[in-house]
This record gives sequence, structure tokens and C-alpha cells, in this order.
Amino acid sequence: MDSLLVIAPVAVPAAAACVYAVLGWNRVTAWLGTLSAAGLLSCAVALAAGDRRDALGGLLLSDALSAFMLLVIGAVALLAMAASPAYLAAELAAGHTGPRAMRRYGVLTQSFIAAMALAVLSSSLGLLWVAIEATTILTAFLVGHRRTRQATEAAWKYVVICSVGIALALLGIVMVHYAGTRAGIASLDWVVLAEHANRLDPGVMRIAVMLLVLGFGTKAGLAPMHAWLPDAHSQAPAPVSALMSGVLLSVAFYAILRVKVIADLALGAGFARVLLVVVALASLAVAALLLLGQRDYKRLLAYSSIEHMGLVALGAAIGNTLALVAVLLHILGHGLGKSVLFLSAGQLHQALGSSRIHAVRGLVARAPLLSGVFALGLLALLGLPPFSLFASELGIARAGFAAGLGWAIAAALVLMLVIVAAIGRQGRRMLLGGGPGEAIALPRSVAVPLVAGLAGCAVLGITLGPLHSLLQAAATIAGATP
Repeated sequence: MDSLLVIAPVAVPAAAACVYAVLGWNRVTAWLGTLSAAGLLSCAVALAAGDRRDALGGLLLSDALSAFMLLVIGAVALLAMAASPAYLAAELAAGHTGPRAMRRYGVLTQSFIAAMALAVLSSSLGLLWVAIEATTILTAFLVGHRRTRQATEAAWKYVVICSVGIALALLGIVMVHYAGTRAGIASLDWVVLAEHANRLDPGVMRIAVMLLVLGFGTKAGLAPMHAWLPDAHSQAPAPVSALMSGVLLSVAFYAILRVKVIADLALGAGFARVLLVVVALASLAVAALLLLGQRDYKRLLAYSSIEHMGLVALGAAIGNTLALVAVLLHILGHGLGKSVLFLSAGQLHQALGSSRIHAVRGLVARAPLLSGVFALGLLALLGLPPFSLFASELGIARAGFAAGLGWAIAAALVLMLVIVAAIGRQGRRMLLGGGPGEAIALPRSVAVPLVAGLAGCAVLGITLGPLHSLLQAAATIAGATP
């Protein structure tokens, strides 16, 4: 029974993908994706409430950290899949998609979710790499869903840059295997490598860790390999953008967290910390500079994702318990908030036919519910209370000063002020600028997940509730220091 529970988060969306392949996307199967995501979330809750489990001869492993990441995948997938039927119906009515493309959408989104679940349940570095590479292939077709010139170019750019990154990660894995073989460890299992990390050759491991951070950091959208992210996120269908920004980036960073545990044991805490501080501040600086002149609201949200992954990297670099609990809370809060914003942006794009900021004026008067959700989503994204990103950013800052990284926190705060000013100015123009125009309706089936996502983000900012013990346990597995 325990084994089935570990396999189910991968098997449920994989089975849903098979159903879409056979039956296509129609009135009966349109909500299958939502049911599948709800099933995945239920499995994640059950795994989070239990002890460590494994399946398939140890190939899959569920501990507190992987169970927490499954919760994030399930929650974001539930929001994205619940909004998908209305989104695709509008695309079909506008002539932007057809039955074959909708069948492909159902198969690929469910396969994408299954691949992310496999990544966080993998017990070895090798299987994790395979799962993350699979997400690249699957999402490349989803980015190009509309078959426009911009979408096709974005898909190719995504494939090329992420393939370079994933190749670097593969080279890093080969070097870890080489270091392990020299130390008599013929395994890429996380637990085995961590137990014998002190026997791994430090020189080989330094190169391997650099390659792995750069490789998986590419998929996580961290500078300097971030260039694919704005194009891919702005061209993908809105629910896919929500999945990519809300959870795919975090799944890639999960790989870095696992690598950091081995790196800290093999090389000491300083090596990975320096690497992560550099990429964190570089990501924040890139996001701040590019947000200042941004004219496209979907790309604005994408650049914001680079900022938040930079904050996650900074928290991981600090590495104590408070910082890692804050990092994990930030991953969940960002996933919920960013999903709400991308789904809202998708409604705007379908209504206006443009993603340019100057095309959106007087949104408060034209679409009160949509503008309210969008405005609250921006406030959540900017880290204002009561949303959970306020608590997580405060936690990272406190942990950084306590760990002697006050200079890095100060630099990050300065860059975040620039980002807040840039996003706040563009958001004000969209919500309040100009006079009222044609009203924009928000379908009820989209409004429910948007409001639910915001409510979840706000509740997490007030109380962690039963997540508190899970976050503490997950932070310990991620190598938290006192």
C-alpha cells in the first residue's frame, strides 16, 4: 500500500495523459486534468502526513522534502488545470486552436505534471536528470502551442538554452559518478552519496557542483542562463505559464537543494554558499534592470520569476533552519501567487488580443473582479502582508543577517526596491490609467481558482498550521544548519 502511494503521484497524471490520447479533449474529458491534479494533491497530503517511504526497489523515495514539493506541484496544477477548460474554450472560439491541438494540450500537460512528480520522487541524481530533461521536451511543444512565429521562436530558444544547461548538469553528474567510483561508491543515490560524501575527491566535486548549479540553475531561470524564460513564459498558454513559473522553476531548484546537501558535506558550507550568493544577486540585478523598461505584462511577470528564484537561491545560500523554512514557504507562496497572475494575464490577453501594457487601461472600471484579483496578486508578488511572500522574505532577511551575510541581504533589498517601484508603476498604469472601455468578463470557472489561490497565499502568510512540522522536517533534509 505504501509503495502504491509513492507511485500514484506519477501514475495518476500519466494515466490521465493516456485517456486524453485516446479520447481527446471534449466536454467529458475537459475536467479530467482537474481531477488528476486533485488526486496528485491528495497523494501529496497523505505522503506528507506519513514517514519516509520508497517504491520500485528504492527507485522512488518520498521524504519530507519531496512530499512538500509534491504539495506545491499538486496545488499549482490544480489551479492551472481548473482554469484550462475555459481558457481552451475561448481559444477555440477565437480560432487559435483546434481539436487536435487541444488533445495534444491534454496529453502534454498531464505528462508534464507526471514528469515533475517523478523528478521530486527520484531517489537518484540520474533519474532526477532524466525527469527534468523530459519536462524540457514536453513543455517545448506547449510553448509553441499557438504555432505563431513568436511562439515557435520562443520554443526553439527554450530548447536550445535549456539543452545546454541540462548538458552541463549531465557532465556534472558524470563527474560525481567518477568521484564516487574512485571512492568505492558505485551509486548516484542521494542518501548513499550524502553518507559517504567525505570520501569524494574535493577537486572533482568542486567542478561537478559548479556544473550542476549552472545546469539546473538554467532550468530554474537563474542568471546568467535565464534568457529563455521571458520568451517561453510569455508565449505559452496561460495555464502552462502558471505551471512553468509557479512550479517547474522550483522543481529545478529542488535539484540544486539536493546537490547542495552533498556539496556541503564534501566541501564544507562555503563553496556552495558563494556560488549561490553570486547567482542570486546576479538574478536580482538582471530582473531589476529589465523590469524598469518592460512594456509587456506577461514578460513583466516572467522577469519577476527570475527575481523570486534569486531570493530562493539567496535563502539556500544562507542555509540555516530559518532560511530554508523561509525558502520552502517562498516556493509555495510564489507558486500560488504567480499562478494567479499568469491565469489573470491569460484572461486579459484573450480579451484584448495584446500583451502590451499600454493596451490595458482603466482595468478597475472595465473588469472589477479581474482587476481585484490581479491587483492583489501583484501585492502578493511584491511581498506585502498578509501574503506569505512577506513572511518568507522577512525570514530570509533575518536569517541572512544572523548568518553574517548582511551585505548580501542589503544588496538584495536595494535591488528589490527597484523591482517594487518598476512593477508598482506598471501595475498602476494597467489598473487606473485611461478611461473606461469595453467590459471584460471573468468566467466563473476561472474566478474560483484565482480567488482560491490568493486565499491560500494569504492564509499561509498568517499561519503555517499543519505545514509547520513538515517545513521543519523538509529543511532538515535540505541540510539546514542550526
